[in-house]
Amino acid sequence: MRPAGRTCRTGVLFAALLAAGFTPPPALAADVRHAAAPADTLPLLPRYLLMDVQGRAVSHEDFRGRFQLVSFGFISCPDVCPTTLLEVRQLLEALGDKAGRVQAIFITVDPERDTREVLRDYTAAFDKRILGLTGSPELVRRAAESFRVQYETVREPGAAADNYTMNHTAGMVLLDPRGRFLARFGYGMGAHAMSERLLAEIAAEQR
Repeated sequence: MRPAGRTCRTGVLFAALLAAGFTPPPALAADVRHAAAPADTLPLLPRYLLMDVQGRAVSHEDFRGRFQLVSFGFISCPDVCPTTLLEVRQLLEALGDKAGRVQAIFITVDPERDTREVLRDYTAAFDKRILGLTGSPELVRRAAESFRVQYETVREPGAAADNYTMNHTAGMVLLDPRGRFLARFGYGMGAHAMSERLLAEIAAEQR
């Protein structure tokens, strides 16, 4: 089932990445949809065990004492994913000297094509503080399910095996310094609103 949601179209953000020297995977089908975040009516227990761009194992336990801002996406996404990471960069800038209290994380839902090297260059094009994570398809699926993120491969009839795109849940999830779910930020919420929430949470932790 294809999640209903916003349709991505190639825009100026992805063009800016190209201008900056980032080389994406081959062009893919244009029909990319991103579902709205689900309503969290049941407790969310986010967990992951993945690999960073250096090949090191990383889990949700590795950032005790820091907030985690987690998003899922894929490098070939032409609009929504670049917009999300641009908001992350703006958020980190807005936090100023408090940015060190937050670990921004981007988890690929396309691990078969988003290699560690490509993922490293992609996240660094937005902000070097964004940590890109990948892993086996099974481990990525487990991580996504724990965040209640849905994704699926979409391939046009007759397309080559490597010519496909991904539908996935858009937005970000905020975890507290103990790795517990705090909030889900919808796509397009904006860096200002997110930074206000994070600054309030940081202040509350310091009391």
